[in-house]
Amino acid sequence: MNKPLNPPGDGGDNDRIIDEPLSEALSRRYLAYALSTITNRALPDARDGLKPVHRRLMYSMSLMRLDPAGAAKKCARVVGDVIGRFHPHGDVAVYDAMVRLAQDFAQRYPLVDGQGNFGNIDGDNAAAMRYTECRLTNAAQLLLDGIDEDAVDFRTTYDGEDHEPIVLPAGFPNLLANGASGIAVGMATSIPPHNAGELIDACLLLLSKPDATTAELMAHVPGPDFPTGGVIVEPNASLYEIYETGRGGVRARARWSVEDTGRGGYLIVVTEIPYQVRKADLVEQLAGLIETKKAVLLGDVRDESAEDVRLVLEPKSRNVEAEVLMESLFRLSDLETRFPVNMNVLDARGTPGVMGLKALLLAFLAHRREVLVRRARHRLAKIEARLHILDGLLIVFLNLDEVIRIVRFEEEPKAKLIAAFDLTEIQAEAILNTRLRQLARLEEMEIRREHAALAEERDGIQAVLDSDKEQWKLVGVGLRGVQKMIGQGTVLGRRRSTFAEAPVVDAAAAAEAMIVREPITVILSERGWIRAQKGKVDDPSELKFKEGDKLAFLVAAETTDKLLIFASDGRFFTLPCDKLPSGRGMGEPVRLMIELDDKVGIAAVFTHKVGRKRVLASKAGYGFILPEDEALASKRGGKQVLSVDQAGAALCLEAVGDHLAVIGDNGKILIFPLEELPEMLRGKGVKLQAYREGGLRDALSFSAAEGPAWIDAAGRTRAWPEWRDWLGRRTGSGKLAPKGFPTSKRFRPK
Repeated sequence: MNKPLNPPGDGGDNDRIIDEPLSEALSRRYLAYALSTITNRALPDARDGLKPVHRRLMYSMSLMRLDPAGAAKKCARVVGDVIGRFHPHGDVAVYDAMVRLAQDFAQRYPLVDGQGNFGNIDGDNAAAMRYTECRLTNAAQLLLDGIDEDAVDFRTTYDGEDHEPIVLPAGFPNLLANGASGIAVGMATSIPPHNAGELIDACLLLLSKPDATTAELMAHVPGPDFPTGGVIVEPNASLYEIYETGRGGVRARARWSVEDTGRGGYLIVVTEIPYQVRKADLVEQLAGLIETKKAVLLGDVRDESAEDVRLVLEPKSRNVEAEVLMESLFRLSDLETRFPVNMNVLDARGTPGVMGLKALLLAFLAHRREVLVRRARHRLAKIEARLHILDGLLIVFLNLDEVIRIVRFEEEPKAKLIAAFDLTEIQAEAILNTRLRQLARLEEMEIRREHAALAEERDGIQAVLDSDKEQWKLVGVGLRGVQKMIGQGTVLGRRRSTFAEAPVVDAAAAAEAMIVREPITVILSERGWIRAQKGKVDDPSELKFKEGDKLAFLVAAETTDKLLIFASDGRFFTLPCDKLPSGRGMGEPVRLMIELDDKVGIAAVFTHKVGRKRVLASKAGYGFILPEDEALASKRGGKQVLSVDQAGAALCLEAVGDHLAVIGDNGKILIFPLEELPEMLRGKGVKLQAYREGGLRDALSFSAAEGPAWIDAAGRTRAWPEWRDWLGRRTGSGKLAPKGFPTSKRFRPK
């Protein structure tokens, strides 16, 4: 028997029921989840450049005394400490974050010194955490410097049993130096790594010139500095836009050189690959391009890497220029990548926002100033406390005999000392804890020297706290000290990525040069089956087709040509003749090679010739002249050129001579100068001939000096000497065709 629910108000199950609209409940809970993801997982802090998991790793390792000069400890021990005290998440996620901090190909300035297998640039995973060991690096020590001197605020951990820092002191601009990436709810971040020495130079410029512009900062920070090196080919104007707005993208490509193999041959050796590209995947990608014949200039690829990167690319022919080969591979493979930039970070108040270069550097400098002030106040409090004790000890030496008497004979010496010499409890306690050996004359002199030194230091610190100028000056002094450790003059700090302009190379022309030039005949049937037969077809009647199919177009071409197909919907399609199926069989459906609907017919097929012009006309009688170079299409979907109605396109013929003859379905012919047709790149065109019914049937362009001619049903060419009687203005209706004109109402048989 089911137990009945308790009435509301008695502390039973009904008190847990909340009556509210589902939409409000979902939106409130989803908002809480989104904010938690943004602030506690995905976005880095603008001050130290770390996410919570990385910050907790650094702090936990510092508590374990895993200093650069000390011994390393098992990563499993560190991960266990982090998830047990600070980060209530899975150990795999924490260990993966630690592994990335130790990889010198992922971090520009590694924060973890890993011992053991921490993965490689090929994409191999790190060993299990029970096999690897770790400790902090010098760069990590810079981030933690001052953590024990009240430099930053702390908060309670998730279980309330411990405390963790909200942000690290951050001795250098780690956010830009190491970069960051992450996906939150409704927003993401992607920040490329930079050179820390250059960033510090820019910070020093801002300290001396707070109103410095982005362009002035870029004189010190020209662009990213990726751990894997490479060549940045992003234009300077684009980089300026990135640093001004905080958004954009950076194109980076592999670094390569040419090795001469003798007898005119050469090899291309790639020594640096783009950031975040796995070498093994890149080799597989290049091999796939060779197998699918997409990289027609590349003959072979070999991975000869050891500790460093060495990819050997062998050209297919020694006649191919190295620059042309590499430019073609940059377009086809991850030898060139685009790193997206979206500098979305959390500011000092925890608010997410996109910042530019100057705003990020200013946020870091403001944090450094706050750390400096807090450490100074912490030190000042320590000095004041020590001076207070020293003042009490000096009283001992001035009244040594009386102090000894009180300590020796009084029952409550502490209270007597306080009353006799106006001491505080702290001073009295220090006096009572003083050893006899410290009552020597030399010890008194040492105390006086210490007192004088501390008093001088106290005055200096107070002067700094009272002066904004002195505070900023000390921030600069600290940054210069950091620059000596990780600046451009060190092995770690020297710039790895360089800048260059991408050369303009016609890789397509080079690919065409690799094609063997030989004559072919392109055969297209009425049902759309296409093939290319070697040589010339002397007798088209001997060609074989599938049952119910027959010849539609026969085009003489060469393997180096581009085939243009003009569809009845006004689109042009382009097919390389060397890629057409062999003429040994029936060919392949052309609609598998281009995106052409079955309901759309093919109006014309011809080979492209540079500089030639074409007359395009729709069935409705509108048309224009098109430069044939503009008909080339780079996509399977073709290129829309002629705007047509439901009747579709009527013709596409070569524009030769100086006159155009058009004939309609009504049998009337109109001849007008070809110059009356405009030259256009796309559109509907102008009206050629007026019709009461029907539309345009055919057209012929010719030279007035030679005159027009038509071909009759028997295949004979018939001259037309009286053609001038049909001359008129464009848009006229024309006159009926002359006696003997083909009944098909066409100048040429279709």
